[in-house]
Order: sequence, then C-alpha cells, then structure tokens
Amino acid sequence: MSKKPTDSDVAFIQALAELLQTNELTEIEVMREYGEDDSINVRVSRQKEVVAAMQAPMAAPVPAAPATPATPAAPAAPAAANEDPASHPGAVTSPMVGTVYMQAEPGAPAFISVGASVAEGDTLMIVEAMKTMNHIPAPRAGTVKRILVEDGATIEYGAPLVIIE
Repeated sequence: MSKKPTDSDVAFIQALAELLQTNELTEIEVMREYGEDDSINVRVSRQKEVVAAMQAPMAAPVPAAPATPATPAAPAAPAAANEDPASHPGAVTSPMVGTVYMQAEPGAPAFISVGASVAEGDTLMIVEAMKTMNHIPAPRAGTVKRILVEDGATIEYGAPLVIIE
C-alpha cells in the first residue's frame, strides 16, 4: 500500500464503523483495490451484538430452574452461573463461524475436560470452517472450569466456548 491512500484508508475505516453503528450490523468486510498490487482488506465487527443474539436461545432454560421450590439461597447460585458466560473474564470466544469438534478424530480422546489444566497455546478444540480444521489455542494457562459447547455443535463468531481460570 502506498503512502498516499493512508489518510483515505483511515477515513474509509471510520466510515465503515459509522455504517456498522447506523445500520446496527454486526460485521462488515470490504476489500478496496487501488491498483494491481495495492489494496486494503478491512473487517469491522461488533462482538457484543453477536453475543447478545447468542444469549437469547441460552436464556430459555433459565426460567425452568427457579420453578422448582428451593431455599432462597439456592436459586441465586444457578442464576449467577447462568449469567452471560461471554462476560466472564476467563471466557474463550470463537474467532469464527463453524462446527466444533472436541477431539482430533472420531474415537480419539477429547482435547480438554472440565477440571483439566491447560498451558497457553494448548489446543482446546477444533472449529471446522469451509472444510478447514482450525485449532483453537488456549490464550492463557489455567484450569478448564466450564465447557460451553458440545461436540458437533454449530457456533457463531464471538460465541463463548470455554471458561479458563
């Protein structure tokens, strides 16, 4: 990319961000070509909107838990556990849309399990997108507290996958 389009690139990206906000979109991706060997590929996304959309199906089971009679302290614990897992500081979110696989191949042991210790960079799971197997690495070392997806499930960009503490 030459130095001349730099100012216009910034304005272009700002315009895309405004377009994203104005039209309540979650993602925009555009490739802008200046010449044969000079182009810019820009992707602007809002993760919060996608996570909020993903929360709606997960919120349906929540009313079923408090329907059973229990002590006042008991419903408070499940309500805290059912809060938005994407807002948890240890949440690992999906970098793409695809299908989750918990093991390298059918019949192989799962990459992770609840309570397992992981090191930074360890494979947590695989997300298949467009026939490409993408290993999802652990962003930090810790213990797997919750696995929020099932093997073979379809996931969206930004969906919480696991919680590592």
